[in-house]
Amino acid sequence: MSTAEILQFPSEGGGQERRVADTDDGYTRVANELLEAVMCADLTARQLKVFLAVMRKTYGFGKKTDRITNTQISAMTGVHHTHVCTAKNEMIAMNIIITSGNQIGINKVVSDWNNDISQVSETLANLANKRLAEVANGYSPTQLNTKETIQKKERKEIHTPLTSGAESVKTPTKRKPKSPPIPYQAVMDAYNEALAERLPFAESLNDERKRGIQRIWKQMRHQTVEACAAYFTRFAETAKPFYFGESESGWKADFDYLLRSKTLTRTREGSL
Repeated sequence: MSTAEILQFPSEGGGQERRVADTDDGYTRVANELLEAVMCADLTARQLKVFLAVMRKTYGFGKKTDRITNTQISAMTGVHHTHVCTAKNEMIAMNIIITSGNQIGINKVVSDWNNDISQVSETLANLANKRLAEVANGYSPTQLNTKETIQKKERKEIHTPLTSGAESVKTPTKRKPKSPPIPYQAVMDAYNEALAERLPFAESLNDERKRGIQRIWKQMRHQTVEACAAYFTRFAETAKPFYFGESESGWKADFDYLLRSKTLTRTREGSL
């Protein structure tokens, strides 16, 4: 008995199989006012993709919020997960996306959306550094003139000839320049951007965490948000699976663990 061979012939177009969108295959119920609001919002292409992905993963399943990881959104949109995290944080700042614990969703109160935030695509680290620069350079002309006047007076006193019986003029002590404030929030945001998908999300910025940020900030060769972000990224790339909960105990490292000096040192040496 012979066996017939079934041959598969390509479609007329010769390319991919023809796909037709049909509500019978499922649909997402969205309020028209919400669609109109996002049309008018000045979102970047990445932000719009992330917005639609969050909408699909929530409203598409009849939910208001859900735990949606950056890698899930990346798989849906084709946007790299680091850019997904940045775009998501930008829309959280704009009050377009809301958070509830480790879940996110769309803010239906469209009147609360803040469309005045600049849509220039900048990383959290760049924004933090810009704020630091503004603080460091934020002296008024009066203050600058006063400082110049004092310095000129001190130089004049040094070069003035001594009169008989006068005491020797002492060289004025130079004041140590004041260090700019530490961008605590930007450092915590850098941790979340690098590790929130694999480690617990850091939400609150308490005094203990501020002291921990101060500790590692002082140990950085370059005291910048980028240096801290590089540390968190290196930990994510080099730490063993144990630190990410892949053990019998299920223990995971967290933001507080990465704020330890010992963790920073061992990450640098690659001994984790």
